[in-house]
Amino acid sequence: MTEADSGEVRIERDDAILRLTLDRPDRRNSLSYHMIGELITALTEAATDDSLRAVHVRSAGPDFCSGADVVAANSGDRRPRTGDLVRRIPHGANRVVELVTTLHLPVVCTVRGWAVGLGANLALAADFTVAADDATFWEPFIGRGFSPDSGSTWLLPRLVGLARARRMLLLGEKVSGADAADWGLIHQAVPADRLDTTADELVARLAAGPTVALGLAKQAIAYGQQATLADSMTQELFNVELSCRTSDFKEGLAAFRERRRPEFRGR
Repeated sequence: MTEADSGEVRIERDDAILRLTLDRPDRRNSLSYHMIGELITALTEAATDDSLRAVHVRSAGPDFCSGADVVAANSGDRRPRTGDLVRRIPHGANRVVELVTTLHLPVVCTVRGWAVGLGANLALAADFTVAADDATFWEPFIGRGFSPDSGSTWLLPRLVGLARARRMLLLGEKVSGADAADWGLIHQAVPADRLDTTADELVARLAAGPTVALGLAKQAIAYGQQATLADSMTQELFNVELSCRTSDFKEGLAAFRERRRPEFRGR
């Protein structure tokens, strides 16, 4: 395993798995501009790294992430220029969410403790989020006097429907890990003492899969959220054409004929 430590985000390479650990437990892993930049750089590089097959986002300490570090962002002596948020957020928090959802690698997120605001949306953008039963997902925007951001108004209605999205976004209701799994907001909730093992097993399973086909399937699911059935099926055809040209496709067919488990190489 190789590791790079920025002091706030630990970036570790574990064979074909990229592990990104939010490591600011004294601030409940609230995301500073520097941390957001670290995530953007790591995810951007992962997008073109053919040796990677999965990404795992996790945290140090008792909480996953308490959101963007609003205190640090507003601690300067000068008031930001008008339009600061409009200029800055698309290249920061929004970019992190976009990269997680568009990356042609499966992304797994492990959540314990609090997942708040941007932290919650980072977890919800992942392909699979495994949380502790007693974790808490919270979108506190309205209670703090401003409107939701970082993809929450897009993610939540698609994951849990309009009624529950309104409860979280307009009423600020907190949702436990157990309820989040029951709602379909996340992939799975488990007892806290099984969290790391469960997430690691899932990451390993995905990393052993047909990486190109997984990436194309992920892309097609996202495309289908805004496309007609006919358009989605056309997109699927192009994806099938690409995936059928991979070595993993040939291995899958061979394994089926030989009645054995395939050994995919991510190629």
